[in-house]
Amino acid sequence: MSLNSTQLREHLRHLTATGSPSWRLPLWDYALALYAKDGVAAACLHLQDEFGADVCELLWICWLACHDLAPGRDAPLVLAPVRDWQQETTQPLRDLRRRLKPQAVTSGLESLRETVKRAELQSERETLLRLQRLSDRAQGIRLLEPHDPALAARLFEWLPASDKNARQPLAILETRFDRPMVEP
Repeated sequence: MSLNSTQLREHLRHLTATGSPSWRLPLWDYALALYAKDGVAAACLHLQDEFGADVCELLWICWLACHDLAPGRDAPLVLAPVRDWQQETTQPLRDLRRRLKPQAVTSGLESLRETVKRAELQSERETLLRLQRLSDRAQGIRLLEPHDPALAARLFEWLPASDKNARQPLAILETRFDRPMVEP
């Protein structure tokens, strides 16, 4: 075990007296609270639609930052099964919900669209649970370091399509996220 992984496990143990991670707020609850803040939902949807961002991953990165953590170098590898879930389950539900939207009002398909919307939300909840489980096991995460850039810059690096126009919605996420919750 390297010094960094030892420090990471010690940091995670510090979050609780029991020796296993105990987050101040589970990722799902944190994501709901952050997403409900003024401007965050619109910023997230803009980042998703215009820059290919995975909103669940962006919310996960904000949640990690609240615990003085960040995605590690191994995150893309560790996240592969979570990303597969998103691609195979969440994205098709999202696509179907969006295709149904114009038809829902005129064809009486609103009930079906709402059912698909609930399934999409459940799929996103499963994604967040999977991301939290990875974090519980200290997989794909690392301690934040003093030289790490600000949250908006870290989120910008995470986008699949980097574009300076993404900086404004990322700044909204940075200004709305709750500051670190871990005592020094």
